[in-house]
Amino acid sequence: MLITDPTFVAGKPYSSMERWLLQWINDERDLPFLRLCAILFFTTIPFAIYLYISQPFYWWVAALYFIYNNALWLGPFVLMLHNTSHRALFKRKYNFLNYFIPWVLGPFFGETPESYYAHHIGMHHPENNLKDDLSSTMAYQRDSLVDFFRYFFNFFFLGVWELSTYLRRKKRKKLLYRFWKGEFSFYIFVTLLCFVNWKATLVVFIIPFIFTRFMMMAGNWAQHAFIDPQSPNNCYRNSITCINTLYNRRCFNDGYHIGHHLKPTMHWTELPLEFQKNIKVYAQEGAIVFHTIDFFIIWLLLMLKRYDWLARFYVNLQPSVILSKEEIIELLKMRTARCV
Repeated sequence: MLITDPTFVAGKPYSSMERWLLQWINDERDLPFLRLCAILFFTTIPFAIYLYISQPFYWWVAALYFIYNNALWLGPFVLMLHNTSHRALFKRKYNFLNYFIPWVLGPFFGETPESYYAHHIGMHHPENNLKDDLSSTMAYQRDSLVDFFRYFFNFFFLGVWELSTYLRRKKRKKLLYRFWKGEFSFYIFVTLLCFVNWKATLVVFIIPFIFTRFMMMAGNWAQHAFIDPQSPNNCYRNSITCINTLYNRRCFNDGYHIGHHLKPTMHWTELPLEFQKNIKVYAQEGAIVFHTIDFFIIWLLLMLKRYDWLARFYVNLQPSVILSKEEIIELLKMRTARCV
């Protein structure tokens, strides 16, 4: 199977600037993160500052800011945050720089500092979408728009309380205080900025906060939409993989969600190779794989109940076993049913 998603090519020449930057980071394969940080630092932040100081305030300029920041860069930023949460970007002696992504850039993309790390690393991966996972999709009918909004509103309004309770129960006090520090610092900071310029604060921080949490839950919903009720703890059967997508090229191979749950610290450039190497295992385990579409398209198709369209992008991992379109649809419907 031909895979077109990005992998690392060793031995390529670096510029003098790149060689200087490589001294600061743990892994040369993460150099794209520094490029992305530079782009966001020199575009997003000045644009946001402009919204605060420009008089009069133009809503059409604010709309351009939101489109630029969220349509173009939200996905790459969140997946950079994801990868650097699993694997520290900067070397230990420069550890203070590891706060730059979650604390400086994060709020501009609706990410409260430390909350992503506490939820994703501290809770989601250990619980693996099972019942103790606060973002588990098991109890929901995963092609139901009503159930999705129940899922989203529960996370949006009760997420802080539930994660706090979880971390307290697990006796992870250090992570709990880290979570509180980031979450409530953001709320205080944004409240104060509302007295400076409420219009700019609405566009720069508040709307992205709501939008990002919606998009993250839509993404997680799709990532864990197709669960085998007979084996919900099996990563091959409670997650999916998306291959050969523009999303993977822009968002650091995030489509390889099965491989990521199997090996959470595996570098993002290795995930396509892991899939190719173990494709027979994926087939034997009944993994669901799609091609050329991403999690958000899958979420939308599920909300529309367009299983016929989903079937078009389904990857048959066992060419010797021919499945009809109807059989694929039946399989997908079975895997989206509520697990009780």
